[in-house]
Amino acid sequence: MITIPLRALLFSSLLLLSACAEQQPRLAGESRGQPVDFSGHWEMNYAQSDNIQARLNALVRELRKENERRSAAGGEVGGPAIAIGGANSGASVMGLAQMADMITQSALVTIDQDSQGIQVKREGNFALDCQFTGPDAYRLDSPFGRELCGWDGHQLVFTLLLPDGLSIRHRLTLSPDRQNMNIATTVLSDQVSQPFTLNRVYTRFEPGSSGFRCEMTVTRGRVCTTEAP
Repeated sequence: MITIPLRALLFSSLLLLSACAEQQPRLAGESRGQPVDFSGHWEMNYAQSDNIQARLNALVRELRKENERRSAAGGEVGGPAIAIGGANSGASVMGLAQMADMITQSALVTIDQDSQGIQVKREGNFALDCQFTGPDAYRLDSPFGRELCGWDGHQLVFTLLLPDGLSIRHRLTLSPDRQNMNIATTVLSDQVSQPFTLNRVYTRFEPGSSGFRCEMTVTRGRVCTTEAP
């Protein structure tokens, strides 16, 4: 489980910080124009999105292979599972996965974009903002960390750099037909030697046009009801 201090840090930071980017993306202000227009309404496609348990199992397998390689090279071997010299503990790995799952729960995403900037409004979560104008539009330092945003080719990247070696990265990619969008959320910690990434796929929709209204509930999961035309 996530430790109390880490959980408190995450929630306080997510409430006060709103944008972030890849460690080495091209800043939005340095790119020539906007390669992609993400604006519109998006609904999560659960069938195409990652299963968190499968992703967690894959990470554990990779960490175990890393442990075996260290052992073969004569490095220090940790516990029988995935612990290596105090890092990569089961609690740290599980905490990373839980954090990624918690911040990618938004079933609906609305994106407003123009020549001045972009705002990614995520249902039940904080918005991601990136301004494309002004000398300080793409970096923001605060007592809680640093926000970055920028274009990496045709992808838009937000990164939130938090204290204590923790960072969160969101990478947005649009499909060639512009009907699907992938948001790859990566959580990195200096307590785990590899990052944890969850891919959430969203499908474009027009509000009220499909005749269905869907929402996420605690007890029944995703529930859809018909709407009058």
